[in-house]
Amino acid sequence: MPAYDLSGKVAMVTGAARGIGFETARQLHARGASVAIIDIDGEGAEAAAEGLGGRALGMAVDVRDQGQLEDSVARAVEAFGGLDVAVANAGIAPAHVSTTRLCDAQEWERIIDVNLLGVWRTARAALPQVVERRGQLVLVASVYAFFNGVCNSAYATAKAGVESLGRSLRAELSPLGASATVAYFGFIDTRMVRDAFEDPVARRFEEYLPSFATRRIGPDAAAAAMVRGVERRAPRVIAPKWWRVMSTMRGVINPLFDRRMETDSEMQARLRDAERPNRVSGTPPTG
Repeated sequence: MPAYDLSGKVAMVTGAARGIGFETARQLHARGASVAIIDIDGEGAEAAAEGLGGRALGMAVDVRDQGQLEDSVARAVEAFGGLDVAVANAGIAPAHVSTTRLCDAQEWERIIDVNLLGVWRTARAALPQVVERRGQLVLVASVYAFFNGVCNSAYATAKAGVESLGRSLRAELSPLGASATVAYFGFIDTRMVRDAFEDPVARRFEEYLPSFATRRIGPDAAAAAMVRGVERRAPRVIAPKWWRVMSTMRGVINPLFDRRMETDSEMQARLRDAERPNRVSGTPPTG
């Protein structure tokens, strides 16, 4: 039996109408948990819940709205009797590749609002139940939490913040019998990632990186890693697994990689291309 048996528990997953979020909700449900599927796309959330059958509830929620999140927790408690696990998965990526100097300021701040503050709001709404039931929070970060966020600074900044929040929460929750897990995903084969790599500059950055770094896994594999992490009450989940080395060795590898970006002629050419104003493109988001 796993350290944390999900059978009979109640879980909430944000950004769960599709992709990693839906797969996580589906696999939690398959383990015997009741699941609240939350997404800004209310129709998608309801359809996803209907597809799972019983013990599932779909709700339209914008993670930028604290009141909506608190209402969703209350509805989950009313429907299923409580809340044990909250997975803060909802996130967005920039619409265009650009350096920080040329990025759209409103979009930069919106990414922080959804990807960092949305995670904080989700945790805040769920914490009373999670503490009362000695449950778990799962905060979805990204390998961008420790990987250079060149031309993706808003996303990387948000995910680094999620990592710090999750680590703080894990320590703070430990004497209360609850816990928190940080999930770090690399490139996952979702529609968002496929669309992003249609951009020629994004493809040029992909070509520059080591092949292992951009190798993709499916949303089902990412979700399976996250659910196993919940069952183990793991402090962190990293998928694909080859990113574990980068995380462990970040203090050594990051300065070397940063220096290469500053001095390598191929990278400098890519950055000059990204610096061109008035270009329309997509950026390569991760999980």
